[in-house]
Amino acid sequence: MGIPFRQSFRIGLHVLGRHLRGDRRYPLVLMLEPLFRCNLACAGCGKIDYPDQVLNARLSVDDCIAAVEESGAPVVSIAGGEPLLHREMGQVVKELIKRKKFVYLCSNGLLMEKKLDQYEPSPYFTWQVHLDGGREEHDQSVSQPGTYDRAVAAIHAAKARGFRVNINCTLFLGAKPAKVAAFLDDVKAMGVDGVTVSPGYAYERAPDTEHFLNRRNTKMLFREILGLGRGRGWVFSQSSLFLDFLAGNQTYHCAPWGFPTRTVFGWQRPCYLLNEGHASSYKALIEETDWDSYGTGNYEKCANCMMHCGYESTAVADTVAHPLKALMVALRGPAVDGPMAPDISLDSQRPARDLYAKVVEDGLRQIEAQPKPQDPDPHAECA
Repeated sequence: MGIPFRQSFRIGLHVLGRHLRGDRRYPLVLMLEPLFRCNLACAGCGKIDYPDQVLNARLSVDDCIAAVEESGAPVVSIAGGEPLLHREMGQVVKELIKRKKFVYLCSNGLLMEKKLDQYEPSPYFTWQVHLDGGREEHDQSVSQPGTYDRAVAAIHAAKARGFRVNINCTLFLGAKPAKVAAFLDDVKAMGVDGVTVSPGYAYERAPDTEHFLNRRNTKMLFREILGLGRGRGWVFSQSSLFLDFLAGNQTYHCAPWGFPTRTVFGWQRPCYLLNEGHASSYKALIEETDWDSYGTGNYEKCANCMMHCGYESTAVADTVAHPLKALMVALRGPAVDGPMAPDISLDSQRPARDLYAKVVEDGLRQIEAQPKPQDPDPHAECA
C-alpha cells in the first residue's frame, strides 16, 4: 500500500473535519523548502535560478517548525534544492516526528548514505528519492551521469535499515511507455513502498523548456503506462482519482492551497511550482492571494499543469465526497481507452507575466531584513 493506513485515516479525518467546518481552502501537505541550493543542476528545473545570496540562505529549525504549526497540514514534504545540504535537517525531521507529522524527505540520493545515521525509521518518516526513469533516462534528466546508480544504492541502504522509501518520478515529453513500465517493474523489485509519478511542470526559467508535456500528451502517456501496468502490482503513493485524472477521466480544477509552500522568502504565491510573490504568513497567503486568477483556464503559465501539488488535493476532496467512485477506480484501475472527460477551456486565460526580477528583489530584501542561518560552506557537500 503506497499510503499507509494510519496516514490515509488521519488525512481523511482532516479533510472531513475541514468540510464539516465549512472551510473552502485548507492544507493537506506543507511543501517546505528550507533552502534552494542543490548539488545538481537539472535541465528541467527552474528552482535554483537565484543569485548566491539566495542560494546560501536557510530556514532555521525554529522557522521550519513554526511554518508547520502555522499551516496545520498533517503531511510535510521537505524539498528544495537538496534538503540534505541543510546541516540541521536531521533535527528538523526529529522535531516534526515528535509532533506526529508525516514527513517526506525529498532527496536526489547523492548524500543519503552518508546521512542515514542522522535519521531513525518511523511510521511518520519516509525518504522520497527522485528517479526520473531508468539509468539512461534519469541521468539525462538530471544532467549528470552516475546519479541513478548512486540513488539506487542509497535506496537499498535505507531499506536495509528499515526505512520507508518512496520514489518520486517526473515524466517529460518523449517518455516511452514501455521504458516507463520497465522502470516501474525495477522499482517494485527494489522493494520501495510507493511511487509518486507526475508530468513535469514547465518551469519558465528551466534550461530546457522544450521537453514538457501538454495536457493531451500527459493523458495519452498515462493511459498507455497504466494500461501496461495492469496486473504488474505497481504501488503508487497517490489517490486513485488523481491517477484517474492523469489518464483523462476526471475534469478537475487546481486547488493550490492544498499544498502551500514555505521558502526562505516566505509563503510562496500561488503554489510550489509557480513563484509570483510571497506572503508574510500562512493566513495572509490564504486570505490575500487572488486564487481565481491562477490555475488552468485562468492563467497562461498554468495551461498545461497536471501536477500532484495542484490536483491531488482536488482528487482527495473528491474521494471524501464520493468514496464509492474512488473505491471502484482503485479496484479496477483508471480507464485507459474510450472518451476522455472534457478539458478546461483556455479561451479566457490571462497572459503570462514575467515577475522573476521583482520576486528576487523582494526576496533579497526579505533575507537582508531577517537574516537566516547559513551553512559556513554551502558547497562543502555538493560532490
